[in-house]
Amino acid sequence: MPSETRSPRLAVLIDADNTSAKIADGLFEEVAKIGEASVRRIYGDFSGTRSKGWADVLAKHAIIPQQQFAYTTGKNASDITLVIDAMDLLHSGRFDGFCLVSSDSDFTRLAARIREQGVDVFGFGEQKTPESFRQACRRFIYTENLLPGGAKDGQAIASADKPLQPASTAVPLIKRVLLQEDSEDGWVNLGTVGKQLLNLAPDFDPRTFGFRKLSDLVRKTNQFELSQDEGGPISIRLKRRDKK
Repeated sequence: MPSETRSPRLAVLIDADNTSAKIADGLFEEVAKIGEASVRRIYGDFSGTRSKGWADVLAKHAIIPQQQFAYTTGKNASDITLVIDAMDLLHSGRFDGFCLVSSDSDFTRLAARIREQGVDVFGFGEQKTPESFRQACRRFIYTENLLPGGAKDGQAIASADKPLQPASTAVPLIKRVLLQEDSEDGWVNLGTVGKQLLNLAPDFDPRTFGFRKLSDLVRKTNQFELSQDEGGPISIRLKRRDKK
């Protein structure tokens, strides 16, 4: 197979101490959208009860456990081992991207270092993940959006009483993108808007607001106009206010 047609080769490194095993299915479904999970490793102390949930799903997803005994309280040997492995894999030159699965800001420098090498980093963590780590990634996906029963088209997330954020909180960022594009008639291709949103906010995801598609989120805000020719792409602009 020609190299240009193969999927990006990814290294998936999971911090078991800061990630719930409940996201396992959703995690690897999401990773499959990005590329091929060539390396799948998880770091933690699987001799205790804390990581038992992960021990039950390792075989299903072909994840290789990297056992780290907690010899000393307060010292995280798992984090150090993950970083060492990540740097070894990076310098092998075999990977197009890294998926770092953790809510720990300690991996901020690791993410930044990998990107300095020209390799993409995709972060996965809870909404509480510090901004420093989220911004260090090319894209950051909230693991709450990967839980079973996620967002349906045009419907709120079923796995929680309400979405992580109300749709209205997305409005300022979408407006900012439209103003940056500064088109003559105000219309901007929705796909272009989506790409620019990720450039400005790596953690932007319609599922955070309860929707699978960006177009459904935009409609929900009632702040924008959408237009689509038959079979063509969707365009968006700020809603025009009628002058009195």
